[in-house]
Amino acid sequence: MNKLKHTQFIKLTSAQLGFHYCGIAKAVQLDDDARRLESWLQQGFQGNMRYMENHFDLRTDPRKLVPGAQSVITLLLNYFPSQHQQNIAPKISKYAYGKDYHDVIRDKLNHFIHLIKENIGNINGRGFVDSAPVLERSWAMRSGAGWIGKNGNLITKQQGSYFFIATLITDLDLITDDAFAKDYCGTCTKCIDSCPTDAIKNNKVIDGSRCISYFTIELKDAIIPNEMKNKFEHWMFGCDICQDVCPWNRFSKTTDEIAFTPIPEILNLSTKEWEDMSEEAFKKIFTASPLKRAKYKGIQRNLRFIQT
Repeated sequence: MNKLKHTQFIKLTSAQLGFHYCGIAKAVQLDDDARRLESWLQQGFQGNMRYMENHFDLRTDPRKLVPGAQSVITLLLNYFPSQHQQNIAPKISKYAYGKDYHDVIRDKLNHFIHLIKENIGNINGRGFVDSAPVLERSWAMRSGAGWIGKNGNLITKQQGSYFFIATLITDLDLITDDAFAKDYCGTCTKCIDSCPTDAIKNNKVIDGSRCISYFTIELKDAIIPNEMKNKFEHWMFGCDICQDVCPWNRFSKTTDEIAFTPIPEILNLSTKEWEDMSEEAFKKIFTASPLKRAKYKGIQRNLRFIQT
């Protein structure tokens, strides 16, 4: 009875906190994912993202992240914007239009854990959002959320792929959801065909070291490799090409999360206004934005690269 009651509380609370999906999987070691991750790393697809090589055992076994873990809760939060950039502006990935999702979701997860402890008891649990060694897309599939597309993103039949994935690992024994077993990409190869840097390989393998998002955000070098010249299609921060062409994203719905309301400058600044922006102005405008990850120098580097 408690198991059912606790599961119902988790599902209800997730919706009250604004999450658009909540699914539960049993906390087990991900042996198949471990093999795929090892192969991916051995091929060097992580590029300079050396942190991907760390804590391998933690990535593949949630019980090592949370001792006594029994359940892995997957939460989705839609970020598809109601407004879009002008066509003349340097392109910015839609996930970065508003406030930094790490901060927004971390607050929700902390509140979630507080509510669980307040209503159920002193459980052990940790929330993660793209900031720890968690294979969130695998857990999302296991929780019934959707399938991994050929572009490496989790896709749902209801809303496509424009959402963030958060993971809550807990020692609570909960009723699990059925894993999502079917792949609805079929023979479609639009994401593969549209990627200008050939980062999307067959078998749902992504060469992270060739992705535009990697070059414009993760790569901290002063110079972007010349072989990528004229391949960025005016993307200054991140890239949405493989999502924009995905047929499933015709079902995307506008987010109701106020924190993701687009920053006016992201929608309206021209290329020249970006180029003329001072570092002081950048820090002031984007203090709570994901753009701060690339820093002022990174944004200016990216601007020069896509302009020349």
